[in-house]
Amino acid sequence: MQLQTASVSDVGGRSRNEDAYGQWQEGARFASVVADGAGGHGGGDTASRIAVDTVLAELERVAQAGVALTGPNLLRVLLRANDAIIDAQEHDGDLAQMRSTAVLLGIDQAAGLASWAHCGDTRLYCFRRGATVVQTQDHSLVQSMIDANLLEARDVRSYPRRNVLFSALGTADDLDIAASAEPFPIADGDAFLLCTDGFWEYLDEAVMIEALGQASSPDEWLDLMVTQLRGSARPKHDNFTASAVWVGAADELESASSTRECLIHIPTSPSRCALLEIPSTRHERYPRCAFKGLDDAKSSARQGNAY
Repeated sequence: MQLQTASVSDVGGRSRNEDAYGQWQEGARFASVVADGAGGHGGGDTASRIAVDTVLAELERVAQAGVALTGPNLLRVLLRANDAIIDAQEHDGDLAQMRSTAVLLGIDQAAGLASWAHCGDTRLYCFRRGATVVQTQDHSLVQSMIDANLLEARDVRSYPRRNVLFSALGTADDLDIAASAEPFPIADGDAFLLCTDGFWEYLDEAVMIEALGQASSPDEWLDLMVTQLRGSARPKHDNFTASAVWVGAADELESASSTRECLIHIPTSPSRCALLEIPSTRHERYPRCAFKGLDDAKSSARQGNAY
C-alpha cells in the first residue's frame, strides 16, 4: 500500500508563524504530525517546534522498541511532547505560558491500518468516496456546546468564542488527549487531512471534499483549498498549516506523484494550517480548565506515559 503526501504552512495575516509539522517513516510505518502553538515572547513557535521535535524523536524510540502505532501508543507520544513543553516552560520564564495543540496520524502500510491522537482543535479528517468518514472532535468550548445541544455544528466557524480551548500540550493538571482506541482499516483512495484551525476555519467539509474530487495529487488538493481559503479569509487572519496523506498507488489515485519522505518542517516565516461517529475514540483526561488563546497558567503534575 503506497502513500502520497504534501504539506503547506503559511503566515496568513500574522507577523509570526507559530505552527510546525513533520513526517516520519520507517519501513512500512508512517506518521504525520501538525502542531499549532500559542504564547507570548515567541512561545507559540517554540511550543509547536518542541511538540514536533519530541514526537519525531519518540517515534524513533517506538520503532526501535518494535511498538505498534496504535492510538494508545500515539497518545503516549503526545504525552511525551507535553512533558517536553513543560520542561522548557520551567527553564525559561518568558515561555511559561506557551502551549500547543497537536494531531498525530500513524499508518501501518503493511497491515493497512491507521491510528491517531490529538489535543486541542488541530484536526484530522479522513475522506472516502466523497464522504467524511473520520473527523476528530475539538477540545474546545464550541465543541462542548455542540455536545450539549447548545450550538449547531454549522455555526462553529462563526461563533465569537471559538478560540477557547479546554486542552493543549504544555499543561499537566488539565490535559485532555483523545486517541483512536481501535485500528482503522484504510483503503486505496482514502485521503487524510491534518490541519490547524487557521485552515479549517475558512473551509467547511463540503469544500474540502469538492476540492478533493478536482485534484489529481495531494499538492493540487492543498493548492485548491489554499486558493479558497485566501479568498475567504479576513485581513490579519491566523497562520494555517495542513498535511495531506493519500492512500493508494499513483494509478489508483489518478496521480503521478510518488511518496515523499521528510522528517520535519518548522516554518521560518510568520504563519498557521462534528460531528461524526468515529471509530471508538479513547480519551485520556487530566482535570480540566479553559485556555483562551492557550494563555492560562500552566499546571505542575506529570502523568506516566511508558509504552
